[in-house]
Amino acid sequence: MLASVDPGGRIAAHIEPARIIGSIVYPATELVEPGVVRVIEGNRFSLGELDGSRSERVDGLSKVLMKAGFKAPVARDIRSELWVKLWGNLSFNPISALTHATLEDICRFPPSRALVATMMTEAQVVAEKLGVVFKVSLEQRIAGAEAVGAHKTSMLVDVENGRALELAALVGAVVELARITDTPTPTIDAIHAATQLLAHTLATQKGKLGIAPA
Repeated sequence: MLASVDPGGRIAAHIEPARIIGSIVYPATELVEPGVVRVIEGNRFSLGELDGSRSERVDGLSKVLMKAGFKAPVARDIRSELWVKLWGNLSFNPISALTHATLEDICRFPPSRALVATMMTEAQVVAEKLGVVFKVSLEQRIAGAEAVGAHKTSMLVDVENGRALELAALVGAVVELARITDTPTPTIDAIHAATQLLAHTLATQKGKLGIAPA
């Protein structure tokens, strides 16, 4: 149980792990207005039992999603696939929130691309200590984000709209796991601290931030 994603263990106290099916949401989307979501790229929802088994319930859920037009593969190692998604979220989201840059902007600007790679490298050490096996390379993961194009991350959209940032789950959890595994993550820690301050400022000022034409 991680305090960053389940403060006080309230979720764990009401939902047993045996009732959970893991899922990873890949589509990049934008909330146009209440009830209207524009899909920018992707339609894949990976599924998997936490213990890696192939159960009837996960197969059934996969079939339902595929019938609705989604890609819903059943992963044998959902934890490792989750880390590949988290790999990008823990780096691109806070960097975009701080810089107001899109995914392709971050990837095509050499200093920020290098910053992403450093954060991912630190996170990979944490994950591998927990038994995670990365099936794609760091450069493949960055290239995948770049291919999405001029997309604003969800954290940047929240900054622009004055909403609470999903920082604890996307970055704080990795910081917490780094402390548990006694792994130094200086770059992740620094970006996390800066983004925490941004979130605090937005909350206390009850404001939002955006870049307007000069």
